[in-house]
Amino acid sequence: MNMYKKWQVPIIQGGMGVGISMGSLAGAVAREGGMGVISTAVIGFREEDAWTHPVEAGIRALKEEIRKAREISEGKGAIAINAMVVTTEYKELVNAAIEAGVDAVISGAGLPLELPEIAGDRDVMLAPVVSSGRAARLIGRAWKRHGRKPDFIVVEGSDAGGHLGFSEDDLLAHETQSLEDIVKDVAALDPEIPVFAAGSVFDAKDIRRMTAAGAEGVQIATRFIATEECDASPEFKKVILDAQEKDLRIIQSPVGLPGRAVDSPLLQRVDREGRIAPKRCRNCIQSCDPSSTKYCISQALIQAFHGNWEEGLFFSGANVGRIHGMTTVKELMDELKQGICPE
Repeated sequence: MNMYKKWQVPIIQGGMGVGISMGSLAGAVAREGGMGVISTAVIGFREEDAWTHPVEAGIRALKEEIRKAREISEGKGAIAINAMVVTTEYKELVNAAIEAGVDAVISGAGLPLELPEIAGDRDVMLAPVVSSGRAARLIGRAWKRHGRKPDFIVVEGSDAGGHLGFSEDDLLAHETQSLEDIVKDVAALDPEIPVFAAGSVFDAKDIRRMTAAGAEGVQIATRFIATEECDASPEFKKVILDAQEKDLRIIQSPVGLPGRAVDSPLLQRVDREGRIAPKRCRNCIQSCDPSSTKYCISQALIQAFHGNWEEGLFFSGANVGRIHGMTTVKELMDELKQGICPE
């Protein structure tokens, strides 16, 4: 597939679940020539049968968000999904997205070793998210057995928001490999595979720094929350706008991975009580045991989407303190493009 057939600007809007990056945001980014990304994480949470028929609800909601993004994009840019390997609906939602005609599937939160098998010979770009050259090499060997290699690779550094591909000890000790060094390592594996740098990328200066390290482009997530088109509630956006770097913390997510989030009352309550037992379970995460998990991450992210400060989990990248006000996707993309093609 010709990677740049429709995707004119090498800027990816990072996938943010639950409900933060959906059709509205993805479509607006694509309209500006970038790659807009819809997160599949618990995407059917607003459907009436979200808890009784989660797979069916997820497929229905995903196809609607893809349709919405396509309409908003006006045929420009590219539309992708971000699918977490650890989710129980992974295969079903990837298949549904490909059937709906997405341009790319970006997959992380686990090693997407089976992604080429799921996609088969269908015309879609496939991209793993990695945090090390070792992970990229492992995926490359696994995909080779299917006669496929990544169309591009997203390299996510330790300053990203949400789930992270580093050990909690290394994150807390600030002993992780720099994003530039990981980009150089991964880019050297196969010069034909474009690499996109993510995590700590904020402005045009950062983009130029990453392209100098060997990246084709970048993926940016948190900054897109503070746009009018972002699908998050105004209350969620206010949490991000008000947060400073000192308000962030590294957590151990029920998914089984460390993550970066705003230190909210929910997390403080878990610290005090040790556990908030889920009231019900939709079996969304393969690695989650409802009888022992510290809290239901799906419910926490749903509450965050609705702006519930007391019960929500608000993921954020390390640069959140540099966001000082609301903007539009067009204004943000025009600013970021200066790091790639300055006038």
